[in-house]
Parts: sequence; C-alpha cells; structure tokens
Amino acid sequence: MIILFMGLPGAGKTMIAGAVADRVNGLHINADEVRGGLNKDLGFTPEDRVEQARRMGELARLMERKQDKPVIVDFVCPTEQTRRAFGDADVVVWVDTIKEGRFEDTNKLWEDPTHYDHRIETVGDDYLDSLPVRAITVVRKFGITDWKEDTVLLLGRYQPWHEGHRALYEEAKKRAYQVVIGVRHTSGMTEKDPLHFHEVKQHILNDVPDAFVVKMPNITNIVYGRDVGYKIEQVDLGADIHAISATQKRKEMGI
Repeated sequence: MIILFMGLPGAGKTMIAGAVADRVNGLHINADEVRGGLNKDLGFTPEDRVEQARRMGELARLMERKQDKPVIVDFVCPTEQTRRAFGDADVVVWVDTIKEGRFEDTNKLWEDPTHYDHRIETVGDDYLDSLPVRAITVVRKFGITDWKEDTVLLLGRYQPWHEGHRALYEEAKKRAYQVVIGVRHTSGMTEKDPLHFHEVKQHILNDVPDAFVVKMPNITNIVYGRDVGYKIEQVDLGADIHAISATQKRKEMGI
C-alpha cells in the first residue's frame, strides 16, 4: 500500500505522515530527504518538479515491492502534472491546513487537487497533541492494520489455506481489534510444504481480501514468563472443521 500526503510546505505533511507510519509500521519517505540525496541533481523548475515526482513514485513502488509493508510518502506534489507523474497511490491525503506556504514560487504553482481520498483542513495550537488522533483517523478510515491496537496472531503453515482456517479466522476476529495471519516460512522443507509464501498469501487473499498476511520464521515454540498480557488459546471449531485434511486438500490441488 502506498499512502501519499500532499500539500503546501509547512502544512504539517511530514508530522502526520510520520505519525501514520508509526501506527502502521510503514516506511516513511520524505521528499526533502530524497532531494538531499537521490534527487540532488534536480532543482525547482517545473520540469524538475515533474521529474522529482516521477522518481518519488518509482521509489515508493520499489520500496512497496521489496519491503512488503505500507509506504508513506509526504511530498508537496503542487500541480496536476506532478501528481500524474507520481502515479497511482492507494490512498491520497490532502493536508490543506494553510493557504500559503513559505515559498512564493510554490504558492504560485500550487493547484488544488481534484482527486483525493481524505482531506485534513484544520490545524491549531494543539496540532502536535492531536497527531495521534489524526493518524488513527486515517488508519481506521482506510482499514490499514494498526500495529498499536490489540491484535490476534493466527499462526500456521497454511499448506494450503482452507475453510477450516477461514473459520478460525472468523473466530479470531471476535477477540480483538484486528487479526494478523502469520505464515511460518516452511516452504520446500518437506513434501507437506510445497507452496511458497507468495502462493500461500495469494490463496489467503483470494478468500479474505482484506487480511493482513505476514511471513514469519518457522516458529515451533512460544515461551513467555509471568502473566504480562498474552493469551494462548486453542479454539474448538467442532468435529467437521477439525476433520478437514490439508493433505487431502493438496491432493485435490495436485500439489
């Protein structure tokens, strides 16, 4: 997922983008930092601004593919041309808290966006104090997994994911704010593990499109000390569900 925060310089993009990145364990890309390194050959001509936007978009998409986590970009993106050059973002947030920024040339170039998913219009003396609430608003509005909320971990190999796992997932959803499906990295270890992680993940998403799926080490033991808030629970889903055989499912799939 790519989330783009755009707006005039000084509108608060970097602060709110950083707060959202913290909530979702995302990778935060700041345009000023990129200009200071990767894009230091670019100035602020209209042509260079378009090229800056293109490179920012390419960097965001590369990081999304490589990191497999949300990428949060904060970037002025002042014109429709620069927004087209950046390319598609899953969520676009317009931080519209000021009418003029600190750079006159940017003020003159600025075009109010016609397409965005969320708009932040107010800022006051309590802006820093309200950042967590603003971040939570964005995260919840777009159904992004929030790493600071109560979470159930559903851990397994899922070779393959089947209706029994789906039933367990539905039960897990009743127990906390959200569910994370952790896939043990066992692909190729035995004949019972023929599917690679990306195949397992796709099978899960075909069944549960909004699921949050993460690759995990081959966890075989869970150990904790005194009661510090964790709960390990075995859920009884009934004889019919427990009778589902992953081995039979693999045979039916021809794997």
